[in-house]
Amino acid sequence: MPKTAPNTAYDFTLTTLAGVPYPLGALRGHPLLIVNTASQCGFTPQYAGLEALSGRAPAGLVVIGVPSNDFGNQEPGDAAAIGEFCQRNYGVSFPVMAKAHVKGPDAHPLFRWLAAEGGFLSRPRWNFYKYLIGPDGRLADWFASLTKPESDKIAKAIATLKPGA
Repeated sequence: MPKTAPNTAYDFTLTTLAGVPYPLGALRGHPLLIVNTASQCGFTPQYAGLEALSGRAPAGLVVIGVPSNDFGNQEPGDAAAIGEFCQRNYGVSFPVMAKAHVKGPDAHPLFRWLAAEGGFLSRPRWNFYKYLIGPDGRLADWFASLTKPESDKIAKAIATLKPGA
């Protein structure tokens, strides 16, 4: 039987820093904020805002970091180094995944889906692009690197989400 194309973000599985599968389907009904991150980027301090947003958990929001070395080689470390950096510098408690490609032919299927759903401009052009997934698993909005996690723009987008699907 042919595999069907993914319809929602919940159809994808990421991998944790520990190498364990992280099926997004287990988060069904929760809004997600998926962010491509990097430890040596000018936007890296956004980890603090992401952690604060995750800690407040508006509307049951789950923040997920996906480190990538695709832009300026700003995530050169291995999984242990990434996890240690996030914890030591920002006290990150939200899930951080294994390093993945977020652009080009080797992009993780989730990021290819996000680019297709959001259109040409939504493709990550640098670190810290943010993708807001509604409780229905569909892309609700996306934000470029300059949009800080604590911005009114993100807060308003989260506030418009309907409760769990």
